Order: sequence, then C-alpha cells, then structure tokens
Amino acid sequence: MRSKIQKSLLVLLIILIIVEWPTLAFSAVPYNTSYRDAFNRQIMTQPAYIPSDTFGKDIYIPDPEKPAQKIYSPLSKPKDLFIDNKDNIYIADTGNNRVVQLDENGKLIRVIAVRESPLSKPQGLFVDSRNGDIYIADTGNHRVVRLDKEGSFIREFTRPDTKFLSKDFKYDPIKLIADKRGFLYIATMGGYQGLLQLDPEGNFQNFFGANRAAFSVMDAVKRTLYSREMYAKEIRKLPGSVTSVTIDTDGFIYTVTNGVESGQVKKLNVAGKDLLASIDDSGAEITKKYGEKDDDTSRREKPTLSDLSVDSDGNITVIDSTLMYVSQYDCNGNLLFFWGGDTSATNSKFGLVKTPSAVANNTKNELFILDEGNNVVQKFRLSEFGAMVHKANQLTQEGRYLDSEEPWQEVKRLNAYYTPATLGLAKAAYKKEEYTRAQQLFMEAGNVTGFSDSFWQNRLGWFQKHFATLMNVLLIIFLLPYVARRIRGKKKGSTWRQWRFFQHPLIIQLNQAFVILRHPLDGFSAIRYEARGGFLSSFIILTLSLVSYSFIRVETSFTFNPSKILDNNLVIIIVQFLAIWAGWVVSNYLMGSIYKGEARFRDIVYGSSYALFPLVLIGLPLTLLSNAMSLNEGAIFYFFQTAMVIWVAILVFSKVQALQNYSIGETAVNILLSLVTMLIMCLLIFILFGLSSELVDFIKSIYMEVRIR
Repeated sequence: MRSKIQKSLLVLLIILIIVEWPTLAFSAVPYNTSYRDAFNRQIMTQPAYIPSDTFGKDIYIPDPEKPAQKIYSPLSKPKDLFIDNKDNIYIADTGNNRVVQLDENGKLIRVIAVRESPLSKPQGLFVDSRNGDIYIADTGNHRVVRLDKEGSFIREFTRPDTKFLSKDFKYDPIKLIADKRGFLYIATMGGYQGLLQLDPEGNFQNFFGANRAAFSVMDAVKRTLYSREMYAKEIRKLPGSVTSVTIDTDGFIYTVTNGVESGQVKKLNVAGKDLLASIDDSGAEITKKYGEKDDDTSRREKPTLSDLSVDSDGNITVIDSTLMYVSQYDCNGNLLFFWGGDTSATNSKFGLVKTPSAVANNTKNELFILDEGNNVVQKFRLSEFGAMVHKANQLTQEGRYLDSEEPWQEVKRLNAYYTPATLGLAKAAYKKEEYTRAQQLFMEAGNVTGFSDSFWQNRLGWFQKHFATLMNVLLIIFLLPYVARRIRGKKKGSTWRQWRFFQHPLIIQLNQAFVILRHPLDGFSAIRYEARGGFLSSFIILTLSLVSYSFIRVETSFTFNPSKILDNNLVIIIVQFLAIWAGWVVSNYLMGSIYKGEARFRDIVYGSSYALFPLVLIGLPLTLLSNAMSLNEGAIFYFFQTAMVIWVAILVFSKVQALQNYSIGETAVNILLSLVTMLIMCLLIFILFGLSSELVDFIKSIYMEVRIR
C-alpha cells in the first residue's frame, strides 16, 4: 500500500515538474523575451540569450608611484566595445581616456593610454583583423588614432584638408571601421552627411551611406504656397545622423541612425545601396522600422538606437539606450527576438543593462553588451531555444529548406506561436511541393506572397486535372444565348419584362436601383418626386448591402485581405456598418434642414440605402472571385475594388444633389458639414458613455457606503 502511494506521489511530482517547466524556463532571467508577428502582435518566447558573466569590475593597474603595487582602476563611462577575431575584448574607457584590453574570460591584458600622444574622451574602436592595428576615434582631440598591435603610435587622421567639407563641418569622430583596403569609414557627432570616407593616407574620398531628409505632404504644400523668403525661415530639415557603424566578414557595412522613423538600420554594399530596403511597384524605396519595445511599457519615448553588431551568421543585434531594449534581426532585417526594458536606478540585477552604450559578438556568437551606467561588460550566451532558432533560420537563409524543417519543428514544439518557425515550415512544405499545407502555414504566418504562390500552384494543378470539364462548361455557356434566341424566335408571346411579376410595385422599386446606376440624378429624383422608392425596397437593398459588406470583410481571400485573421467578428462588423449608415442619415438630414435642403427624412433614408447598391453588384462577385485569384491578378482585383468605392461615392454625391436640389458646390459643402457633424456626434456619444460609467460607479459607491453603515 505504501509502495503504491509513493509511486503515485512520484508520478504527481513528475507531472508538476513538466507542467511548471515552461514557467521555470521563462523566469530564469530577469527580463521577458518577445517577438512580433506579421500583425504586430507581441508574442512571448523563451529567453533567446541567458546572462552568463560580467567583465570589467576588477581592473587593477600598476601604481604610478609604486610600480610594484597595483591600484583599483574601474571603468568610467565606457562608450564602445570591440571584439577581435581572437575574442580579445577592447573597451573605449572614455572617462579614463584610455583603451582597456581583456581576454575572452575577462582577464585584463593591458591598458592602452598612448603616452606619446594622450587620448581625450575616446568613443570608438576598431581592430583590423589583417594586422591587428587598432583604430581609435579620439573624440576629444578631434582625430582618429592608428596604433599597431603592440599599442605603439603609427599616425593620426585629423580633419581632411578638402574643399568638399564646409567650414561648419564638425570633425568629431565617434565610431569607425576600416575595410580590407584600409579605407576608413568614420561616423562623426551630428554628421548628417553620412559616413566620412578616407583613404589609407587620410585623404577625403566621399560621404558614404547618407540618410535622406524626411519630406511630408505639408512640406510640399509649404514649398508650393510659401515665398522663398518665407520658406527659408522654416526649420531646416536635415537627415538623421549616423550614430554607429560596423562591418561583417563579407565587407558589408552596417549603420544605425537616430532621428528617423524607419530605415534606422542599413546594410550597405560597396555602392552604398541599402540591402535591407525593398522596392515597391512604383520604384519607391520601402524601409523597415527597427527598435522594439514592450506593449505594456508606460514610457512613450521613441527608441534611441545607439549601436549594433553582426554575428557570424549575419544576425544583427541593435541596442536602445533610451528604453534599454535589445533587438535582434536576421540578415534580411526580419525580427527574431527582443528583450530588456527599464531597470531600477537603485537595484542592478544580473542580466539587466542599466545604460547600454555598445554591443559586440565574439566568434562563438556570444553577445557582449557594454553597460555605461554600471561600468561593466555583460556577457550573454545563446539559450537552447535561441541556438535552435539561429540554426534553423541560417539553413532557411541559405535556401536549405528541407534541412531546416527538423529544427523548425523543434522550435515550434517549444513555442507554437513563434511565427518564424511557421514560416520556415511553410517554405519547407513548398519545397516538397506540398502546396496545400504550405498555403495554410503561410496564412498562419501572415505571409501573403508565400500564400499566393502556394495557391497559384494549387490552382495550376486543379486546371490541369479538370481542363476538359472546364472547357465543356465554357462551351455550353457560350452556346446558351444562341440556343435561347432560336427558341425565343419560334415562340410568340410577351417578353419577360411584361410578366405580371415584374409589374409589382416592390419589383419596380427594386429595379430603380439599376436605373440609379445608369442615371444617378434622374434616378434619385424619381425616388423623391415619383415615389420610385419605398421602405420595404430600401430595407431589402440596405440588408443586401450589409450582407455584402460583411461578406467582403470576412470572405475576401487572404491574398487581398490579410487582416481577416484578426478582424472577422460579424457582430462588430454589422454594428460598425449600421452605426456609420445611421450616423450619415441623421447628420445629412440635419445639415439639409439647416442648409436650405428640400429632402424629407424618408428620402434621405431611401437614397442612402440605394446608393450602396454597388456593394451588392460588384462586392459579392468580386469577393467570390478573389478566392480564385493570386497576387498576379492583383491589378484586376484592386481595379474593381476601387471602382466599387468610387461608384458608391458618386452615388452618394448624386443622392445629396438630387434629393436636396443643390448645385455641385452646395452639395460638396453639405457633405463636408455632414461628415463634421458625424464626428461631433461620435465625440458626444463617447463623452456620454464616459460620464454614464462614472455616474454608475458613483451610485454604486454610495450604495455600498450606505449598505456598510
């Protein structure tokens, strides 16, 4: 009996451990790790990196007065971090005007102070992998210093003497790299022109990787309307300045920029083209947004990206010195993870970075973050989950989709909501020609292009299988009108338009919708003056329009409506439609009453229903056809969708003009005022609901007070 009880307790303990294991894994670090899917939803994941060590706390150097003894010399406001190909760690110890070199275990190797030409507030470092030469951005001295691998002074790069640099250009180097030719790429403080490119002799070559100045619609309006003198007084619009730069083993140069809404991270080839940007159909450049933050954070500041690093797989890690988040992207700029967040000013936890100022990777793809606030370097190693994601993603980036399937399955087993795993499995299924499964997985991942390509393959297979049947059906459809004409020619009698059914008043009123499509002004006037519209017919058309609108929102193909995954609540869709329609009817009637309109309320109701008929005529068949179309036929879909919207707008305009007996100008004013009235009504309703909830809470509190006493 006791043995059975012990076995039962053991089984129960094992079950509890299994159930609680994910929680234990998530709580092993003092920060949350997350991901954003294709719909910008934040998804919690297992930690990708785990803090493993801290360097830079115990730095002792020989006492200048007593060389035999050592004194404590901690880091002071360090600004940059570099790890060479031997995993030696170099720190720009800005507050102490020196460079500190540690080995891979954090043990002090040497302190570089450049006694023959002392440093002043150095903020950037780069070590040449070819010869071990050390380049230092000596910000306080307005120069770049080059040392050999022993730390001996070779030369300095001061401000280049060239006519291409204006007199007000400030040469304050903060970050730098050198390519295989020995050319320097220098990020200067506030340098909106881009990276300053110097040849090995220090001669100016060019500005590289400059950002573009933001130009809005309002700027275009100002440029058109303002005089040259007025426009000159406007605040000068300048591109964002490059704040950091790094280079990978393939020679691609990466920059990070502040002061821009998108394209904060760039991957530049030798021609200065951003490989992370894409081109749309019009030829315009599309850039992604970088720098993540938690949805639950109360801080409203925008990310301030201060540094980036690239590991051996091409993954890009970016740090945010304002919100204290670390974001990691793959070689194409797709988000993998982000973690971190605010830290307490009085309490520092192992793994939380107080003020990140620099980031670097070693040859093992371990992550090192320089914490300026705590004057230390924190080391992070990949977790099992993070390593599995990196492995699977690297295979996918190399085009080895079948090899990536197994690790992606393991990732999905660990976290079923991690979208890159679903996307990787979708690509593997597509490679295996399992197009139906690939189509479903691409939809789960929110990838429209992959979904459309998989659907195209499925459609092609269906056509090949049913080609003969399809041709026979099309032939019958083609011959039906000819046969019908022959039969009708042999039989004499009334046409279908003369049948009693089509003479019914309701049918005549419903047919008025087709008259309005051809002759909007005459058709709406007939509703007002010839009673060609009624309550029942208007209700039927409004109901059909509501059904069509709901059908469009819910059943349009994922190819053309990706948001259907998130927004498919029929109740909300119906309420939205009816609220907008009712708000328009009321506001348009009120404006007509004030603004010398002639329409009665029922005329507005009838006309507002009939004006929606294109939703039925075009929306229903277009929605059905969308499920048989791919992105290749997108131009056709969007043409008819746009035509439907424009047609409804024309009918609404014609309805107001005909029923209210307005001129074109008066109609435009009435519609504008009606829309403003709708907005005011929405605000009043919102305020009313807010006050009602406050009133209910007040009454409840009084009731509870009386009840307690």
